[in-house]
Amino acid sequence: MDIVTRGFVGRRSGGDPRIPPGQYLERDFPVLSAGPTPVVRREDWTLRVEGVDGSSGILSWADLHRLPVEDVRTDIHCVTKWSKLDTSWRGVDVEALLAAAGVGTQGATHVLVHAHGGYTTNLPLADLRGGRAWIATEYEGASLAPEHGGPARLLVPHLYFWKSAKWVSGLQLLAQDRPGFWEQLGYHEYGDPWREQRYVGD
Repeated sequence: MDIVTRGFVGRRSGGDPRIPPGQYLERDFPVLSAGPTPVVRREDWTLRVEGVDGSSGILSWADLHRLPVEDVRTDIHCVTKWSKLDTSWRGVDVEALLAAAGVGTQGATHVLVHAHGGYTTNLPLADLRGGRAWIATEYEGASLAPEHGGPARLLVPHLYFWKSAKWVSGLQLLAQDRPGFWEQLGYHEYGDPWREQRYVGD
């Protein structure tokens, strides 16, 4: 059975300097997912944060919304070669969230992001800090739709969008890198769109 939603094939065009090499401008917001869309009610949503030392903290939907919310306007780039410019999001900075979870980051170099449905993706911890990543709950002034990762998704716009895991449910801090779902299937470990890091060896 094919688990990949239609759309994992792109086309090329250019012109705008904000669009990375090999990408084309997309006006819509394509829905691409590995598997069905999970149904997660806000009142049931939690985010589990696990430290390298085995410590853990769990944040509820209410806990998340007690943290400072930021407005984020950014471009996003999908590995299937579309780019969408000037998208608008609201969410909580991941660094603030890690602090609120009460889990130490000492000894951690990477994070394995977990999502409802079993999806995972790996990132360097540094890429989730310094105002570079958010847990987003709104898109374009409205609650994040389930097909786009609602009620909450990771937003890491400086990397290809498969790293911005939909339906985020956990952040597991690691002392060394561990590949996630697509990375185990041959996608690049890092995924920098400006370096066209789509697949292993790019």
